[in-house]
Amino acid sequence: MSTQIDHQSAPDRWREDNRAMWDERVPVHVAGEYYDLDGFRARPDVLRDFETDEVGDVTGRTLLHLQCHIGTDTLSWVHRGAARVVGVDFSAPAVAAARSLAADLGHGPERAAFVTSDVYDAAGAVPEASYDIVYTGLGALCWLPDIRRWAEVAASLVAPGGFLYLAEFHPITETLDDATGSRIVRDYFSRDARVYEEPGTYADLAAATVHNRSVEWQHTLGDVVSALAATGLRIEFLHEHDVSLFPRFENFEVRDGYHRFPADRPRIPLIYSLKATRSR
Repeated sequence: MSTQIDHQSAPDRWREDNRAMWDERVPVHVAGEYYDLDGFRARPDVLRDFETDEVGDVTGRTLLHLQCHIGTDTLSWVHRGAARVVGVDFSAPAVAAARSLAADLGHGPERAAFVTSDVYDAAGAVPEASYDIVYTGLGALCWLPDIRRWAEVAASLVAPGGFLYLAEFHPITETLDDATGSRIVRDYFSRDARVYEEPGTYADLAAATVHNRSVEWQHTLGDVVSALAATGLRIEFLHEHDVSLFPRFENFEVRDGYHRFPADRPRIPLIYSLKATRSR
């Protein structure tokens, strides 16, 4: 039995609150150690090994990055050989930071362009009608109330013979206790908006911030896959990974460059990735 998502659960001004929160955090991210932009300028590649393996060779291809933030992942694909990348984000300061970073790396807008737009409006905002690869990275989908609308927009931007690639934090992690991740304490199937009032940022927990209200939604794995399948894209694979990019649980250890549960406990998926193709 399918579950209908109540899109009316979105609180008033959810988009404005989220945008104000992200706008304020851009300078913190640009200046801080977490993104290490000086290091990125010296070696502009922060992509994860499973992403580059699964996406494959991007040489000579066009790539659209939805919800690109300050553009580090986007510009990493240029470093990997993409002929042209376009990044989309709803935060104007984030887009400005991405453009500045691209210029620092010697990439003009013909090679790396960045556009300010809500992701739901991306099809009317980006410079080309479609792209060989539509990419969206970790920590993006939780900011969107309507996953079916996102899938329709993303799929509409995939060129014939191209594909969409998604890497995202696994929704099962949001059901578990924050200490050891060993107890289920939240409802996996909840579609209700989650409203937070939290200062700081994942990049600097101690950062002094004013715009601290944010609104998020959880999307089950079934919801995401079904939404993409309904667009006519063909799901090529769905992979699950037992690694994370940040200390989601208090007992995580860092091994091989990733955050993981201790080696002596059973593993669960922490990230998933999928590829969905459009026929020629």
